[in-house]
Amino acid sequence: MGKCYLAWAKDPEIRQKGGSGGFVTATLLAALKEGLVERVLIVRRIDEFEGVPLLTDDPEEVKSCSSAHLAAPLNLSSYIPPGERVAVTVKPCDARAIIERSKRRQIDLEDIYMVGLNCGGTFMPVRTMEAVSDLFGLDPGDVLGFEVSKGKFLVEARSGTYTLPMVELERMGYGRRDPCRYCNINIPVMADLACGDAGVPPGMRATFVEILTDKGDELFEAGIKTSMIEFEEAGEEEIETRVRTDRRMSEDADMWWDELSSMIDEDDHLSYYINELGRCIHCGSCKIVCPVCACKDDAKCLDMGREGYRISLYNLIRLFHLMDSCIGCGQCEDVCPVDIPLTMIHQRFERRMEKELGYRPGFEMSKPPLQEPEPGGKV
Repeated sequence: MGKCYLAWAKDPEIRQKGGSGGFVTATLLAALKEGLVERVLIVRRIDEFEGVPLLTDDPEEVKSCSSAHLAAPLNLSSYIPPGERVAVTVKPCDARAIIERSKRRQIDLEDIYMVGLNCGGTFMPVRTMEAVSDLFGLDPGDVLGFEVSKGKFLVEARSGTYTLPMVELERMGYGRRDPCRYCNINIPVMADLACGDAGVPPGMRATFVEILTDKGDELFEAGIKTSMIEFEEAGEEEIETRVRTDRRMSEDADMWWDELSSMIDEDDHLSYYINELGRCIHCGSCKIVCPVCACKDDAKCLDMGREGYRISLYNLIRLFHLMDSCIGCGQCEDVCPVDIPLTMIHQRFERRMEKELGYRPGFEMSKPPLQEPEPGGKV
């Protein structure tokens, strides 16, 4: 574990407006002021149910984006401009995608400062609007904000505050995206900083910050040098609370994975793949949005549509292609027009490969095992 602090923005306005005391906003501003980066990549809030990527060097725009947005299931790695020094706020899947894209020479990891955000999952915008309407009788336009806290879904509306246990919400088919429910990586340990509210004492507007790399040190020092942040060392109790929270969330994710997996007959899982992938219309959307796919228009899989096989070669090639690369971000599943559980399928292959070879994509810059030559073979 790296050095751990409780930190917050020195500016009272940023601290009050920002999520968890505004540390992330203050750090991004400091990185710009100190010239560590040329621009920052963040999520701009359109409303409570929509957010879009924003690449900017304007401090006022950075300040305007100073709170978390759960209904923005984006993967920001795809919006990083090559050849430019950028600080980007990342969920674990964003950070993993950045590392995988760097392996494929799409971007240079040395140019990127990853400000990691602890993540318990994101929500699909339309489904979330349906949830507040169906379950609470609210007009989505009257919603002022929503969050997940201590296992509860909290909605702040003009008429008051409404709550529902997350387990109950998700049993009814609402809540987080499926890939988020079974993702067991909550703390972005592959980023430069890991920031979140787990471990912060009740009532304290601050961020629990773990410094993970030399670049993380640079970001933290920039905040100190510019007087943008204040901090204190995290105590043993705060650290242990964070560890327990992370463990509980990972166990919950594993429970969801086991539950979804139990719906598949392991004695006849081929039938499951045939039935699900047989619905594919070969639109190619999953390939377009996949952050770890570096193939261009001449990709072999694009030539493989329906050839009479029970599973098309397009899908078979992608299964093999992503077996040592899928980071479970869920982008493919989000855009599939026929609702194939693509992330679940790819993760079933990736997790088995991980168990067999001990390799998990998106954690470090080592080459994927399926790209490594056999001992004594040609490179």
